[in-house]
Amino acid sequence: MTDASLRDLAAEAGIATSWRDAFGAWHDVGPETLRHVLQALGLAAGSAAHIAESRQYLMARQEMAAPDPLVTAECGQPIALRLPAGRARLRLEDGSARDCAIITRDGLGLLPAIEQPGYHTLEAGGRVVTLAVAPARCRGPADIGADARFWGLAVQLYSLRGDQDCGLGTFTTLAEFAGAAGRAGADALAISPVHAQFSADPDRFTPYSPSSRTALNTLHADPDLLLGPDPAPPAPTPRIAWPSVARHQQARLSAAYAFLQANPGHPLAARLAAFAARADDALLQHARFEALHAHFYAQSPEFWHWRNWPAGFRDVGSQAVARFAAEHADTVMFHLFAQCLAEHGLAQAQQAARDAGMRIGLITDLAVGADGSGSAAWSRPDQTLLGLSIGAPPDQLNNLGQDWGLTAFSPIGLARNGYSAFLGMLRAALRHAGGVRIDHVMGLARLWVLPEGAGPREGAYLHYPMQDLLRLVALESHRHGAFVLGEDLGTLPDGYQHVLEARQVLGLRVLWFEQENGQFRPPQHWSRAAAAMTTTHDLATLSGWWTGRDLDVRRGIGLLGDDTGIWHAYENRARERGMLWHALHASGATDRAMPAPEDPAPMVDAAIRHVGKSACALALLPAEDALAMPEQPNLPGTTTEHANWCQRLPCDVTGFFADPAVGARLDALAETRRRP
Repeated sequence: MTDASLRDLAAEAGIATSWRDAFGAWHDVGPETLRHVLQALGLAAGSAAHIAESRQYLMARQEMAAPDPLVTAECGQPIALRLPAGRARLRLEDGSARDCAIITRDGLGLLPAIEQPGYHTLEAGGRVVTLAVAPARCRGPADIGADARFWGLAVQLYSLRGDQDCGLGTFTTLAEFAGAAGRAGADALAISPVHAQFSADPDRFTPYSPSSRTALNTLHADPDLLLGPDPAPPAPTPRIAWPSVARHQQARLSAAYAFLQANPGHPLAARLAAFAARADDALLQHARFEALHAHFYAQSPEFWHWRNWPAGFRDVGSQAVARFAAEHADTVMFHLFAQCLAEHGLAQAQQAARDAGMRIGLITDLAVGADGSGSAAWSRPDQTLLGLSIGAPPDQLNNLGQDWGLTAFSPIGLARNGYSAFLGMLRAALRHAGGVRIDHVMGLARLWVLPEGAGPREGAYLHYPMQDLLRLVALESHRHGAFVLGEDLGTLPDGYQHVLEARQVLGLRVLWFEQENGQFRPPQHWSRAAAAMTTTHDLATLSGWWTGRDLDVRRGIGLLGDDTGIWHAYENRARERGMLWHALHASGATDRAMPAPEDPAPMVDAAIRHVGKSACALALLPAEDALAMPEQPNLPGTTTEHANWCQRLPCDVTGFFADPAVGARLDALAETRRRP
């Protein structure tokens, strides 16, 4: 076995064997990293014989001998197939059918173009293939109005306060907030991820590290819909006490399930029965996982990860799992009930948004990966990169690189299984939404992967079937009538920005990053194919940036380095304040003299108008900036050093929209969106 043969295999499998850092220097990926990534892809590389076998397998996948069960295509374009020439039978999704012919060209089978988008079935040569025929682009602003300039709010769902507060935001409170935002003129409401967490572990609450991206976080479900107002709700606090609040919510959900069992005539009882009857395999397996995870984790903390469970329970299809599910059928049904209640609440929130006049409604958030110890990895190991974590290589913002502690889909496993896990995740995000934000949208083209236990520098870029994934995104976008936003902040593959724009995946343009040649870019020069924002959950709020609160926090936990680094950070901020105020004047967002750093309100007002003036098709205002809050929801690179994902809004929904300052800012944003 030689390093050359190993590197050849890696390249054929879509692994970049070298990479260029943010400073322009090239690095070779080490052989151990290559072997680990290949192993996660299901390709043995421990010997010359293994490498030869793996290369033969990859070659077979490229030939007609091994067609994938799903092939993507575009409307009006001939379809390339790994099928031999001959007669075939095409069944369209609408039920119609016709005979057709596959011809061979350049070693590939070609099928005539199909004009109708959808999931069609092709029968040829004794094989059945699904054809996912997609529109050329996602649904976008032009599909609603050619000159439409939308605006909306963005909110961390958990931060919302309701009239009957349970210690964190619920879907009922979200519906209330969405209705009020729609009546204030908003077109959209972007929310933080609602993916399922680990109900047996109340200490787990980070929304971007879920157990499953198909199931919902049941802590946001509202048991009051069955039980009435909580007689002893948690005391309101500025920050969520996640463990105690989670336990309280779980207890209320259990009581709600018991109530429903005792009252089978309740309308939600029929809804639960229908929900359970139509639950797909992914949701059923998630409910089983939740029951198993609680069972084993209660025995010992070492059983937190499913790979440490007794052997028979690590396999989702084992007799041991089936027997456990039968013996604990009521527990499994409880978890389905919690999912049912959560989905009911999310559906009601989207309905409230549309009823209030929103043209888009909810924009859900799709995390870039999932925790490898969660239900998604347990139930879909063949479509998951087990043993690998995703992150980012060293760059200017983090010279050590990043390990996000998440796993992602296997590109080979996805293709081999007809992209079922990807489609299930995407459909779950769009089921009750008018749009979806895809976190780290670069992951549709490539991800930085590293072996578990390795440092971020010891990773490699793994390429994904970008065109296939983007076609599926476009198809599902049209089927659900939803926009697609792609979080494209960071280093993008060459040419990827143009690919996204052509597919009408809206990028994100954030005030802090819209700079060139040492100046803030005029808002009329921001890309139309994007959503404009004052900030994101990972960055300083307007108030926090102007006052330097974000620098104070980072200095306090040692993230600014030594005295020289601290001095430079504060000096740069003073210079940037002047730059920003000049830009706000130039755009017509303000005509006032520059306020002092301790007076953020004038800057907040002007910055919102400035972003509203952007050429972007959509402008989103985070609730924290509408309220001029100084603290950001999350500080990347920290865990216990900063209170991440805990901050609540200081007022309930009524108080938010009754606040004169908030009202003035929303009116100003709406006015700037009406006038270019």
